[in-house]
Amino acid sequence: MKYALLIYSSEDAGPQTEQAMMEEMPEWFGYTEELNQAGANLAGEALLPAATATTVQIRNGERITTDGPFAETKEVLGGFYIIEAADLDAAIEWAAKIPAAPYGSIEVRPVMELPEG
Repeated sequence: MKYALLIYSSEDAGPQTEQAMMEEMPEWFGYTEELNQAGANLAGEALLPAATATTVQIRNGERITTDGPFAETKEVLGGFYIIEAADLDAAIEWAAKIPAAPYGSIEVRPVMELPEG
């Protein structure tokens, strides 16, 4: 099955300086390489801060765009992985290894697989 590992944290959690971020990056590269070697990594990206987001809505046939995320929250989506795992327990094991898990939250969500056609 495919699972999305959605990485949430407060924007003031984790590395706060460029130096601290550079020091943490080997953990992320190592995690991604472990996923790759296991054949589990399907996709993944880090996202820019929530302040760079634009929210799009259609209301009464009109497009409305708003700067920033849809909801004001303390935790924001910082990135994601799409993985292949045997079951939810295996996906949870992968989620627990994400370097942001000690200071954030990892949402594990099954990906809906639609028939091709």
